[in-house]
Amino acid sequence: MNIPIFTDDAGWQGNQLKLAFAKRGVETSFVSLQDCVIDLSQSRSQIHIPGFDTNPHAAFVRGVAGGSLQQVITRLNVLHLLTMQGVRIYNQARAIERTVDKAMTSFLLRDHQVMTPATWVCESRHHAEMVRQRAAENNQQLVLKPLFGSQGQGVRKLEAEETLPVPMQQYVDGVYYFQEFIETADAPHDYRVFVVAGKVISTMRRLGSGFVNNVAAGGRCEAVEADDAMVEIALKAAKAVDIDYCGVDVIQAATGEYYVLEVNSIPAWRGLQSVTNFNIAEVLVDDFLQKLGEGR
Repeated sequence: MNIPIFTDDAGWQGNQLKLAFAKRGVETSFVSLQDCVIDLSQSRSQIHIPGFDTNPHAAFVRGVAGGSLQQVITRLNVLHLLTMQGVRIYNQARAIERTVDKAMTSFLLRDHQVMTPATWVCESRHHAEMVRQRAAENNQQLVLKPLFGSQGQGVRKLEAEETLPVPMQQYVDGVYYFQEFIETADAPHDYRVFVVAGKVISTMRRLGSGFVNNVAAGGRCEAVEADDAMVEIALKAAKAVDIDYCGVDVIQAATGEYYVLEVNSIPAWRGLQSVTNFNIAEVLVDDFLQKLGEGR
């Protein structure tokens, strides 16, 4: 069995997966979704994957490269069409779509009664100013995030007199996505809760020099044991987006409540691995192979 690992940059995580698959006797190949071809010229639609003469039994998605809207849709279509042809994709395309779009994630969390910060999404600068004014009247400080983004890039806390960026600036890209800023009880921090197959397998506290705590932005990692309330909200979040595995970003307000900030369908785990005493990639591969064997 040869399994494609879809990624444009294998990096540390990709190589950890390759080693974990090899330990289980499974060959893997790194493949870019950009290099796949949707062939609709014959009676039966085909997806040409470099290095594969026929469809594989399954594929592991480690990365979907950014690009134009048409490029991203095409790459996700490759995953959707493979799924329709019986290939087990991990994580599935629909889960990736739900989580890469922060607005959809926020909607699904709310719809499943998962505590998440107050959120507003709009395109109009006029409506954005109205949101900001109402938030100020309610003593809510706002955080502005890219609708599509990761690793804390482009996230900024809006100060009271700060001018809003124009809609088409790169880190806004035509859409304003606001979340209420959640104050923590002590130094700014949040939690990354790693969920696999409906179970929390590892958790870390992330501490940054500012309010952005992502490891990629310089956040420090500390091992913690998730309490029952944190486990419950992380599992509810994973269930809300119907996902095989994910990294759930959780914050605890100064008043004690937990909120889910984001759900990551292609999470990095190098920082988490540094404070975890078992191999996370092997847990992912074992779940992948178990679901493949069970036809799920």
